[in-house]
This record gives sequence, C-alpha cells and structure tokens, in this order.
Amino acid sequence: MTVRMAIIGYGKIARTEHAPAIARHPAFELAAVVAPNGAPDSEVPVFPTLTELLDAMPDGIDAVSLCTPPRVRHAIAVEAIEAGLGVMLEKPPAATLSELEDLEARARRNGTTLYAAWHSQHAPAVKPAAMLLHSEVISRLAIDWREDVRKWHPGQDWIWEPDGFGVLDTGINALSIVSAILPRPLFVDEAEFFIPANRQAPIAAHLRFRGSDHAARFDWREQSNEAWNISVDTASGRRLSLQGGGARLIVDGEEQILGPFAEYASIYARFADCMAANVVDVDSQPLRILADAALIARRTTTAPYI
Repeated sequence: MTVRMAIIGYGKIARTEHAPAIARHPAFELAAVVAPNGAPDSEVPVFPTLTELLDAMPDGIDAVSLCTPPRVRHAIAVEAIEAGLGVMLEKPPAATLSELEDLEARARRNGTTLYAAWHSQHAPAVKPAAMLLHSEVISRLAIDWREDVRKWHPGQDWIWEPDGFGVLDTGINALSIVSAILPRPLFVDEAEFFIPANRQAPIAAHLRFRGSDHAARFDWREQSNEAWNISVDTASGRRLSLQGGGARLIVDGEEQILGPFAEYASIYARFADCMAANVVDVDSQPLRILADAALIARRTTTAPYI
C-alpha cells in the first residue's frame, strides 16, 4: 500500500532532500505540503497549517515529515499523532528532551508510528564502524566538526535563537553518529559555548567527555578548511576515522569500500519499514548529550555575528 505523505515545513531541506526522496521511493507518494508562507513551486496542494490540511483532505494522508524549526514541532507532531498519522521527525527531533519523550509516549499510547530520523546515522560509514567497534574499549575519541555558517545556513535567523541550537544544530549530526557507533554512551564532563555578543545561540562549542582523551570541537567560523571528521582509537590498537560526515571510513590506515552517500533514501527506506510494522523508533541520546552539555557549560562571549 502506498503511504501518502505530507511535508510540514517546506524549507531548503524539505525541497532538496525530503521531496526527492519521497518521489524516488516506491512506498511513498507526496500528497500535500504545509507551508505557512506558501510554496509556489509545489506540485501538490499547499496548506498553511496541518489543521487546514486535515479539514480539506480528510483521510487524504497517512503520514507526515516534520521539517519545521524544532520549537514548533511538538505541537504539530501531537496533532498528527492524535489524528492517527505516522510521523517522521527531521533532526533535531524536538526542542527539549521532555518534548521528545512526550511524543514517544503518545505514539506508543496511540499505536502510531514515530521515527526520529538522524540523517547522519544513515551515512555509509556508520554501520560498518558500529560493527567494528561493537566489542571494543574506546581509548580516544576526537570529533572535529567545522564549517562556514554563512555558506550552509544563509538567512536562517531562527537558528540563532535560544531554541535554535546554533552550531549545535550541526554538531548534533556528529553526536548522532557517535551515538550509533560507540559501544557505550558518552558522559559530558566539561563544556564551553562561545556565544556572539548579539546572539543567543553558540557559534562554537567545545565538549570534553568522560575518559582520558574524549573531546569534540564544533565551530561555524571555519572558512578554508571545513571538516566533518570523527576519529576513534581502541584499547586493542585499532584506529578508525570517519570523514566527510561519514562518507568515508579509514580503518588502520586503509580506506574501506562503502556504498553511495544517500542518507535520505536510507531514511525513507527505514520509515517505510517503520510504517509497515507500525513501530516507534526514537534515539534520544544525541539530544540528551546536548542537554547535559547545556546544564554544565561555561558560556564565553565572543565577537558579534553579522
């Protein structure tokens, strides 16, 4: 049976990733879009709210992909769950842990599908790395995640608000990968957030995890040497490097042969399985790590961001 989808929030990620992935997957059909400011390029009906979509198209959709900023996501997801729809959550899945836990509880109580889709967990290096590290003791972890915010997030003022995550909107991609590949959870021992004087969210962040050499560096000020790399050493002497956001995997100096970089195709393949089995699949660990960091972080004011 074809799953009739609605995309809620029709910004860049919805247009460039979700809509094409839905179009390519035989289990899905894009039936509607919710976009408060309109979507003249949409080839399906457009509505300003989910409520208006459901009023106009009763029994017209089976599931939704939520691609809105995190702050408004909980209320929309609750409406979708109460309407009996399957729900996919773009990352980060909610603005707070409490919201995510509530959505999970509601989906289980209502018997509806809920999938928190961390796209970086679908990078080709992730599953092979997880298999290699399954029984290992980690002796060193280094996350180096640096990019140019003006290049990747132009005009996204919401991302600088207190609930916009700032650089951690990007950093959580790395944390979702380590959540998937490491055999044991991470505990945050120290954190520092670098916050522009005229903004509310960090432009850079440093985290140190429990262990003698476990740390993460996130920075949106990089202009010439962008990096999306994770390095892991084990007590047995094995060394892994996931590079390019998980596009490449190097094990003990040897590059591994991987499949294509097709994160959103993989996300929708998983969502098809979730819909068919009517299951709840929520990994809360990446969001939990950030929540822990925020509780203990030292906040350093840095140059204004213009």
